[in-house]
Amino acid sequence: MRAVVQRVSHASVTVDGKVVGAIDEPGLLALVGVTHTDGPAEAAKLARKLWTLRILEDEKSCSDVGAPLLVVSQFTLYGDARKGRRPTWHAAAPGPVAEPLVDQVVEELRALGARVETGVFGARMSVALTNEGPFTVLLEV
Repeated sequence: MRAVVQRVSHASVTVDGKVVGAIDEPGLLALVGVTHTDGPAEAAKLARKLWTLRILEDEKSCSDVGAPLLVVSQFTLYGDARKGRRPTWHAAAPGPVAEPLVDQVVEELRALGARVETGVFGARMSVALTNEGPFTVLLEV
């Protein structure tokens, strides 16, 4: 699994003109991608990493300060554009494989005590955010 994680002051996801998930205070936006070899162990590991990642102000984590997370599925994290001008998506897991694993990341985070908002899997989403820092990291588990 891969995640692009951004420290944000606020972020939201809109689908069909309606906000479906939002955080209105400092926290993390995690764009999450799944590949074919990922399973429940990777989902649990990513959730723990997101919860304890010390990239908030003063090197704190969401678990330290109770900061919220916005988790958005993003298959394009496994796009490959090394050849040609059009990316391929062969490394991205198909929806029936990826969706339950993204859901598991969210459920694992909630089980750890996190406040989590989400996008809508497979929907055309508009993501708005204010990146603080800016601070963006790539996680791979």
